[in-house]
Amino acid sequence: MKVVVDHYDRLSELKAFDQTKTGVKGLVDAGVTKVPRIFINENDKPTMSKYCNSDSDESSSLIPTIDLTGINDDSGTRAQIVKKVKEASERSGIFQIINHELPLSIMEEMIEGVRRFNEQDTEAKKKYYTRDRTKKFQYNSNADIYTEPTASWKDNLLGRMVPNPPHSHELPDVCRDIMFEYTEHVTKVGNTVYELLSEALGLEPGHLKEIGCVDTVNIVGNYYPACPEPELAFGITSHVDYGLLAILLQDNVGGLQFLYQHQWIDVPVVSGGLIINVGDFIQLITNDKLKSVRHRALANKESARISVATFMTPGPIDNTRLYGPIKELITEDEPAIYKHTTFKDFLTSYYTPNVDGTTANLKDFKL
Repeated sequence: MKVVVDHYDRLSELKAFDQTKTGVKGLVDAGVTKVPRIFINENDKPTMSKYCNSDSDESSSLIPTIDLTGINDDSGTRAQIVKKVKEASERSGIFQIINHELPLSIMEEMIEGVRRFNEQDTEAKKKYYTRDRTKKFQYNSNADIYTEPTASWKDNLLGRMVPNPPHSHELPDVCRDIMFEYTEHVTKVGNTVYELLSEALGLEPGHLKEIGCVDTVNIVGNYYPACPEPELAFGITSHVDYGLLAILLQDNVGGLQFLYQHQWIDVPVVSGGLIINVGDFIQLITNDKLKSVRHRALANKESARISVATFMTPGPIDNTRLYGPIKELITEDEPAIYKHTTFKDFLTSYYTPNVDGTTANLKDFKL
């Protein structure tokens, strides 16, 4: 009997894909009808998981929509909002907010800005394609493509907007103005959410900001092209954000899911809503009081999906400040369970594969 030898060379295929500088959108434009192997994870398929319908009562309770109307007008209203934020952050690590400081028109224009960039002429995009993390504007496909076991069916752009914004000429014409405008408004939203979380922890509203948790603002625009075999690939594979919070704007296509008690839950599309994801670093500094959330996005056969994630984190990256469980949250009955680390070392550990190919997670920072 003839034995068939599989000569699959993943690294070579990754490099060949990367060198096109056209991303996943380039595959789709070329008429690909089969998902390349670099996007397929044999151990995790979209069709293998069961998940709740987004309209179910369980989904609504696990990812509540919190109305921020009157947050600064009435102490009783603010207390109720803080209570809801606390419950969601402790239980599932994810919630949505509406009636915030980000106008709907700017949200819609930010989505269109990401669309315009990704759907423009290929040659116009190519000049921005890079994996140089020091650049203030970056466009590529799968920022972590060489460290993750499976590539995601998406392309992404990144703007390092705060504290040292890019010069105008560093940003593409098709999305320059909206990136600056969006950053201004979403930063206000982020500051409000961090205040609510500080209060939810029993701290002063400005506590998280004062200890240097919100010094940088990075905007990531994700473009998920239509996928010919969505049963084989993920829009973005299962992961937990390494930082404190992600403020996520999504279009009306949907497909985002989060994991709760071993079950995938659909995240509903809410008009004017912003999704707040809790990340690992804030779980560390709150000594497990707030829970990070594992999430993913399904691929879509009918149309492209767009989302915009905002990350507000400590900075600058070479800051030597040590972070650990906030001392006000530590008691004799609830001692610190994590060691101190710089944000740089924490971030480096998340991007450095171990011998077995995995990267660090919270358990690696436990005392």
